[in-house]
Amino acid sequence: MKRTIRIAAALALTVSFAAEAFAAQGAAISGEVKKIDEGAGKITLKHGPAKSLGMDEPMTMVYRVKDPALLKQVKVGDKVTFEAEEAASGYTVTTMQKAK
Repeated sequence: MKRTIRIAAALALTVSFAAEAFAAQGAAISGEVKKIDEGAGKITLKHGPAKSLGMDEPMTMVYRVKDPALLKQVKVGDKVTFEAEEAASGYTVTTMQKAK
């Protein structure tokens, strides 16, 4: 009986981790850096659909960045993957890394 409970608990934990990884993966947006404005803390990104933001069509947009250090990690023309959130002041990039 104890073995069955342990197996069920391990299975539930595995499913939980897999669901979290799948949800996080769906939030990533692929794009290309078009412009960087370090002084204003903004970046212009041309990107594909951003389902996590309710955007079904590709577009080019200006985003604020949560951490200005993100702007130093990329240059115009770089392919990136990023996550963003919607706030009252507009859309903000929360994480960004160069695409592999």
